[in-house]
Amino acid sequence: MIYAFDAMVIFRVLGPFEATTGDTRLDLGGPRQQAVLVRLLVARGRAVPTSTLIDELWPGEPPAQALATIQGYVSRLRRVLEPGRAPREKADVLASAPPGYALRAADVDSWRFENLVKADHGGDPGTTLEQMEVALRLWRGPALAEFQELPWAQAEATRLDELRLVAVERQGDAAVRLGRSGAMIADLEAHAAAHPLREEAWRLLALALYRAGRQGDALGAVSRARVALREELGLDLGPALQRLEQDILTQAPELDIPAQAPGGDAGPQAPGRQAAPETALRVVVADDQALIRTGLKVMLDDQPGLEFAGEAENGEEAIALVQAVRPDVVLMDIQMPRLDGLAAARRILAAGAPPKVIMMTTFGTDENLYAALRAGVSGFVLKTSPPEQFIAAIEAAVAGDALLDPAVTTHLIAAFAGRPDPAVPDGLFDADVDLVKLVARGCTNREISVTLATPEHEIAAEVAGLLRRLGLVDRAQLVVLAYERGLVSPGS
Repeated sequence: MIYAFDAMVIFRVLGPFEATTGDTRLDLGGPRQQAVLVRLLVARGRAVPTSTLIDELWPGEPPAQALATIQGYVSRLRRVLEPGRAPREKADVLASAPPGYALRAADVDSWRFENLVKADHGGDPGTTLEQMEVALRLWRGPALAEFQELPWAQAEATRLDELRLVAVERQGDAAVRLGRSGAMIADLEAHAAAHPLREEAWRLLALALYRAGRQGDALGAVSRARVALREELGLDLGPALQRLEQDILTQAPELDIPAQAPGGDAGPQAPGRQAAPETALRVVVADDQALIRTGLKVMLDDQPGLEFAGEAENGEEAIALVQAVRPDVVLMDIQMPRLDGLAAARRILAAGAPPKVIMMTTFGTDENLYAALRAGVSGFVLKTSPPEQFIAAIEAAVAGDALLDPAVTTHLIAAFAGRPDPAVPDGLFDADVDLVKLVARGCTNREISVTLATPEHEIAAEVAGLLRRLGLVDRAQLVVLAYERGLVSPGS
């Protein structure tokens, strides 16, 4: 939500961090004082406890006077953000929100960007194209680059960059649906080359090439996607790309530009035919709490590319539902009546061509976390997580990866306190062990690339290589191995 008041302060984090009011750029003080403000921006209007600010601004060893320092930062920031406010008058921008503070009245470019990307435009590609262009113009450079030494800033920068890629793909999809394939080919080519593991990037490029009358190049794009996925992750093409390849080979009429699309540039066209609907990932929700099921259904209905495929309130119903509707992903509560989620997940994963299973937890049964990871689930999220965490977990699972909520990782580390001396698996070098430790601490490939000063695509390839050499299915099992062998401990 954006709150209006006189002389609105505009914050920009999608590039060099700055705050302006009118034509004036505000002096926000030093890096640590600015970090207080940025941390509140990341919270999107929610209150951040003072204890959290201290822990996250001084990871590891906060100074003795940390509380007084935070209070001093807030006082100085308030004077800058609201210079006309009387000394004891209530602050409207950087507000007190016990037990901490919240940013209440602000126009933030990242908030506007996220609202634009996640908005439902009623299926109108023209509106979508226009809004994605507006959203992408808000970016002036890497987000939060000045604060990358702070883990929470790294995580937010990664999330925003993922949303930026989604915006690029929504823009490309809308342009292709409008018949503007030729104008988008160069941009889609660059996008797919920069992010070769994103199947949606390759799908859009191949479809744009086909509609521009370049059938051979379209098949070549699908072939390049197959090589990238096999070499980097050891995976085959997903269902959407496999279907597209077959449709291109047979020149399926569903690939034709819709007759009503204005501005069609080139490519095969069949008057009166409708474009094929975009393939959505079908998700089943299994949880014994109706409120949780309802909330997740609303989230899935609001998210482009995801489809709610059914709900179950216990493990037995979940197994039957999966067999009936054959979803792509199951969001499974770890503790349910009649048959608990862990047992249900094992039975689902033991069947032929199983869906991906993501476990949900409230930490009511911590002892099951380790067992679930060993069973081969594709991630763990807290039920209290924001929608974007669930969406990221679904996308990671479908891509063959596994997302572990950082809080889950913390609990796992604590559960393995007191392990014996580390036992390094045979065949691993020191550099391999360093990589395993970073993965085990919940770092993403992007965070690891920053830490090791290595390109992100090389990190992805190294992680995939480790999984093959160790005979592991995914990242989650690599995390388990690190704990079992004592490579990560609570104090490390």
